[in-house]
Amino acid sequence: MQPMDQIVMNLPDRTESVAPVCEIDPLKDSRWTEFIKGHPRACAFHTPGWLRALKVSYGYDPFVLTTARPGEALVDGFVLCRIRSWLTGPRIVSLPFSDHCAPLFEDAGTLPGLLKKARQYQEDGDWKYVELRPLPAELPDPFSESGFAHCTTHTLHELDLRPSVEDIFSRFNKKSVRQMINRATREKLAVKEGRSEELLRMFFSLLIQTRRRHEVPPQPLSWFRNLLLCMGEKALIRVAMKDGIPVACIFTLSHNRIVMYKYGCSDAAYNNLGGTPFLVWRAIQDAKESGAEVFDFGRSDTDNPGLIAFKGHFAAEVSQLGYYRYPPPPVMGRERTLGLNLARKVFPLLPNRLLSAAGAILYRHIG
Repeated sequence: MQPMDQIVMNLPDRTESVAPVCEIDPLKDSRWTEFIKGHPRACAFHTPGWLRALKVSYGYDPFVLTTARPGEALVDGFVLCRIRSWLTGPRIVSLPFSDHCAPLFEDAGTLPGLLKKARQYQEDGDWKYVELRPLPAELPDPFSESGFAHCTTHTLHELDLRPSVEDIFSRFNKKSVRQMINRATREKLAVKEGRSEELLRMFFSLLIQTRRRHEVPPQPLSWFRNLLLCMGEKALIRVAMKDGIPVACIFTLSHNRIVMYKYGCSDAAYNNLGGTPFLVWRAIQDAKESGAEVFDFGRSDTDNPGLIAFKGHFAAEVSQLGYYRYPPPPVMGRERTLGLNLARKVFPLLPNRLLSAAGAILYRHIG
């Protein structure tokens, strides 16, 4: 990530003219693939594989705003998706189902023009809003300055992989992580990893159990299958097995020097065996061996203290992840709150087939 002092030094003079902004298709324009290949803030969410999976699975339309003209090399890019939904309304999001999606640039002076263009799309079209999900400390706060209003706050955990493996392990919480990893080793948990249909089925079976405990439906099986197909070697499933029984599973994504723990699930009856910490530690070791410098644990909702504590036990750095919208969001009405609470009471009662069907119907509307 670009150092903060360099970013501040590059802030634009407000009297400068804003460069014209063009739209390109990141799935067809090879310049986008080349641009994110070496950009220090580009992660798996910027890749054509992730964007293609969003398009194939949910019909979202990805596009990139850039100041580069046709034929010119990209020096910046702001990737977004058009979402058309009869249930939740049409909107533009950067990016659906993505924990964060930083605008990428070499000169911060181009960012106001990109934000202005995103606002113009909303003002000139029938979009309810534009939502941005930047990384923490992207700049002092160019989003509010450009008319976007803060809408939600989440917690982000990132682990620095540059210290030695021994140093990283020593910082883990003794009881919640190190002892659980040692327990998993004593229990001789086996680990299978890859992208096969067999592993995908194991993952999804555990995911249904986990989402049921959390009172929400799972995303459809087709979404995860498309992720594996579209992202290839950048996506990986790891399953912990006890006597041939899948007990825990994690789904990771990678790009450049960042490995991301995107999905995790388990059989609660076997949680005392330490399967999930064991798999996360395996993923961290593999990430470091591959040359990665950051293990991204992803976002956690602020009202989920259990998940925040779990990630914090790995001694990951904590920061606040703010999302922004234009125009500013209205306060959630009492009727909608009651509806969400009612849904959370109904979902755990549904059989697996209906719970999966509910996810297949709902998720394309809530990205």
